[in-house]
Amino acid sequence: MSDMAESDMAEDRMVKTTCPRDCYDACGITVTLRDGAIQKVLGDRDHAITRGALCGKCAIVYNGAWRAPDLRLSTPLKRIGAKGEGTFAPISWDEALGLIAERFGALVEEGAARTILHTHYTGTVGLVGGWYPIRFFNRLGATEIDPDTVCNKAGHVALEMIFGESLEGFDPRTARDARTILVWGANPSHSAPHQNKGWLKDARAAGTRIIAVDPIAHDTARAADLHLQLRPGTDAALAFAFMHVLRRDGLANEGFLSAHVLGADELIPAIDAMTPERAAELCGVPADLIIAAARAYGGGPSLLWLGQGVQRQPYGGNAFRALAALVAFAGHLGKPGAGFLYMNGPGGRGIDMATVTAPTLARESVPAISHMDLAATLEDPAAARAFVNWNNNPAASSPEQARLRAALKREDLFHVAVDLFHTDTTAYADIVLPAASFLECDDLVLSYFDLTVSAQVKAGDPPGTALPNSEIFRRLAAAMGFAEPELFETDADLIARLLAQTPFEGTFADLAAIGTATVFPEPRVQFAGLAFNTPSGRIELASARAEALGLPRLPQPHADARTQAGRVRVLSPASPWLLNSSYGNDPVIHRRLGVPTVALHPDDAAREGLAEGDKVVLANGEGQLPLTVTLSDRTQPGVALVHKGRWPAFSPGDANVNALVGGLKSDMAESTTVHGTEARLVRLVAAE
Repeated sequence: MSDMAESDMAEDRMVKTTCPRDCYDACGITVTLRDGAIQKVLGDRDHAITRGALCGKCAIVYNGAWRAPDLRLSTPLKRIGAKGEGTFAPISWDEALGLIAERFGALVEEGAARTILHTHYTGTVGLVGGWYPIRFFNRLGATEIDPDTVCNKAGHVALEMIFGESLEGFDPRTARDARTILVWGANPSHSAPHQNKGWLKDARAAGTRIIAVDPIAHDTARAADLHLQLRPGTDAALAFAFMHVLRRDGLANEGFLSAHVLGADELIPAIDAMTPERAAELCGVPADLIIAAARAYGGGPSLLWLGQGVQRQPYGGNAFRALAALVAFAGHLGKPGAGFLYMNGPGGRGIDMATVTAPTLARESVPAISHMDLAATLEDPAAARAFVNWNNNPAASSPEQARLRAALKREDLFHVAVDLFHTDTTAYADIVLPAASFLECDDLVLSYFDLTVSAQVKAGDPPGTALPNSEIFRRLAAAMGFAEPELFETDADLIARLLAQTPFEGTFADLAAIGTATVFPEPRVQFAGLAFNTPSGRIELASARAEALGLPRLPQPHADARTQAGRVRVLSPASPWLLNSSYGNDPVIHRRLGVPTVALHPDDAAREGLAEGDKVVLANGEGQLPLTVTLSDRTQPGVALVHKGRWPAFSPGDANVNALVGGLKSDMAESTTVHGTEARLVRLVAAE
């Protein structure tokens, strides 16, 4: 029998695993293997969210760049050219780890461990791959760049201040009991495509009213029963107008406010002053739409989905405090079909993340640094002498892009990068360590939307000598001479301990057989006992803790000033083809993306004398970004839409939208204000 005939008769084997990307969906995946090699990666037909299909971007890259030998890193590398050139020579693991241990050890001996900075985020949300390496940095005494400050920290701090918790949200299955779902600042059509086509679509089909509040008319907004297309930065004013309608029309839950809320009476003057007509002037939303949406939400039971984009603006923390007040005035908590969701965290399934990160390894407390301060810190040789990035690509995704990349060129900054691919950031590294992908190691994945536990199952071997994140840092701990047992716990043992904390009754092998387990048989009711982990035990709309931070005691009906003439407000939400900066190097994705564009409202284009396809530059004090004009009624006058996630190295001008984003911190938590960015629109005139 010929080799071809034998191959044709080879029996395929199927492995269930889970997508661990920074996405609400946590999709189930089926990997087809033949002779131990991955043949194709598809959606799991048995998965409640995937329903047999992956989103377009994952279907491309998991069968493309993530399995492409010419793109994946397969051996440790040492820089041999100038920083930023991306010129490296292969070295062994022993040499790479020895060089890192020597440099880190010298800093520890000097008492300068704090000058070793490490930055990471959600290149994987697998519990082991995403957080196990923090054990090493805790033991080392390094300084962490607070990961959430580049994304969602203001929202977390605001919700923790008011409810005592930001990681307990509604169970999506309770949508069956809701009459209205209010999607405020979330873009499920791009950021949660299966949720958008799954439970949200099912709820709409069952008669639940869907209301979207967003400056952009994305697909979810266009399909909604109502879309309130507010001006950017006016969310708090609009939330106060909703509360005005609730009070005026007898929909405020006075009993709930009296029993469970602190400070509601103090807000009443500001609520009464923010009429729908006043909000219409500030927010650009017709008063009749505000009234209709507020009545639908107030009538309840209602769910409020709080998008992470809402708080990525200068007064993002205040916006979340105002939206929390809306929940409180409606009394939409503690009953089926009611609640809000920012994220559902590990604790809701019983998992203590300290089990993963082992904070007791730290010899002393080392304050974290905001991503808004990363560039300035890396510029300072006294503050930063070594830098490690893992699970992220800060040269593409952090603010002050030009300043940051200039700081990364410091020859005296020892830089280690851990990644699957060469990226804009690895180009500056002294040592690059090759990491395994989610298809090449076991892990646990927790959706931050659905209350599930999922198995990430090894389906194949990593290329060359690439290793899982956890193994990389186990080996580095050994090279440093550390001896603490926590630094050498195996993945299998840790996964077993984590799984035992959840309601799932079974082993990792049992979970791997089914892929994803719903750990509660019936929908959970958010804050079922109406007990809140705040100093008063109540929902604290009036906050002494806010005052102690120099913030107003109460949320304010704030609205950002309108953008001045000659400037546009730049919004940079997710693209349908990228996930943050993940997937930016796949050639098929490149073709789908096309040239970088700025979507302008036709009125703005006409005022500037611009047409479809014209070349322009967005420019401000941070930098400039060349783009091609596209006209769209999805945006509104004064707003420029530039999707995030492109890699600078693959973009004109060697920059992406973060070239325009400064280090301005939000009102709370020193967090990002990316959606508060403004820029001038400059037309490029072709040379004759």
